[in-house]
Amino acid sequence: MTALFWFSALMLFYVFIGYPLLILLWSRLRGRPARSAHYEPTLSVLIVARNEQATIRKKLINLLAMDYPMYKVEIVVVSDASNDATDAILGEFKSPGVVIKTGLAQRGKPANLNECVPGLRGDIVILMDARQEIERGFARALVRNFSDPEVGAVSGELMLAPVSAHSGAAASGVGFYWRYEKFLRRLESTIDSSVGATGALYAIRRTLYRPVAPDTLLDDLLIPMNIVRQGYRVIFEPDAIALDAAPVSASSEFRRKVRTIAGNFQLFSRETWLLNPVANRLWLQTISHKFFRLTAPVFLALLMISNFFLIDSPFFQMTLIAQLLFYSAALGGLVSESRWKSYRALAIPYAFCVLNWATVIGFIRFMFKQQKVMWK
Repeated sequence: MTALFWFSALMLFYVFIGYPLLILLWSRLRGRPARSAHYEPTLSVLIVARNEQATIRKKLINLLAMDYPMYKVEIVVVSDASNDATDAILGEFKSPGVVIKTGLAQRGKPANLNECVPGLRGDIVILMDARQEIERGFARALVRNFSDPEVGAVSGELMLAPVSAHSGAAASGVGFYWRYEKFLRRLESTIDSSVGATGALYAIRRTLYRPVAPDTLLDDLLIPMNIVRQGYRVIFEPDAIALDAAPVSASSEFRRKVRTIAGNFQLFSRETWLLNPVANRLWLQTISHKFFRLTAPVFLALLMISNFFLIDSPFFQMTLIAQLLFYSAALGGLVSESRWKSYRALAIPYAFCVLNWATVIGFIRFMFKQQKVMWK
């Protein structure tokens, strides 16, 4: 039980603290930032949307005001069998260079990407969601990195709106988690490549796109990793900004995270080359950033269970009390969330537990094939 306790503790330490410290040191000693310069290739902006009547008009107005020569830009919006006012709103946009596609049958994002991307006109394809607002200079910030011939994909930065004093613990905790996640991606990008991209905004060389299975849950991870497999880099660009609201509740973030985690399990079960250090040059980053994090709930449980068997020792009594205090703080975050009152000190334990519980549910949905690619 002592060995089990320490092994679990060391694994958790490595996943959440050790790996960030490792790549921080690595980036300082052996970092190689991508070269960037003025570059104006032809662009295709592609959005696959379903039932986005609340956001799609603002998004297209946003895109048409982008800081880039519009004669070099093609904007393609695919409505995936929307049954609200999305198609009617899209019909308002008859501008040159704007292509609207609508479908009668819902197919999901990956199937639409497979159909559309090869036929696009732009040398660089920018993929984005319908919901987020983007800053005018996003295109120039993304494409300047493609002046480096080693770069095959560039991820933008998703910025969450500042958390107000009235926001719940979930918003505060998720904001902290997202800043931590971007810290990792930035360091990985400096070393070689980030593992995946921000689905809200990223760009790829059109010729490097490889079709993905129609039921793929995490296309924004698989598509960039397929580009890495072809020998190119995936770069994180902090100046290409997409703005989004912080989650209004833990439940909304939980649903999103469950889908993401189920997608990670799906990805590793299918793309076994990702776990092969010979086939995947980002093997260390992949297992440390993505794979080991999926095991965290197991090690958290083992840490608690083994600790109960060791309470005869004063040291292990202290570690048990520390764990119980941590989970009590998370429970306090849950209570404060339900009462619409935020306690920032409880936000991180609460978000940590929500995200790890999402891993458990994501695994169950993956095992029983309950997580579908279609939007709801």
